[in-house]
Formats: sequence, C-alpha cells, structure tokens
Amino acid sequence: MFEGFWDNVLRYPRYMISIIFGIFYSFFLWFKPLLDRPVTAIALILMIVAGFFFITFTLRAMLGLSSV
Repeated sequence: MFEGFWDNVLRYPRYMISIIFGIFYSFFLWFKPLLDRPVTAIALILMIVAGFFFITFTLRAMLGLSSV
C-alpha cells in the first residue's frame, strides 16, 4: 500500500521548483524584447528596483520593523 509513498512525496519539491523556474522563465521571455534597446532596458531595471523597494518599505511598515 505504501510502497512508493516516499518516492511520490519527494517528487513534489522538484515539481514546485520547476513551476517557479517556469514562471520566472516566461516572465524573462516576456520582457526580453524590452532589453534590446538601452532606454527601455534602463527603464525596466529601474521599475524592478523601484518595485523591490516599494515592497520592502511596505512590509517593513506593516510589520513595524522601522519607524516610518
């Protein structure tokens, strides 16, 4: 009854990693044409950095980790 139980359970982390990698890969392919021109590449990088800082500051304020 439980012959392949642990083999099956150990497949889930590999499945999760492949799903996450696939999501990042599809986003990269979606944004790859924007990286061809320097102006749009700089704008894309700045938007990613700004989004990271926005999420960081929002979570810090929500969790009370800093005095904002």
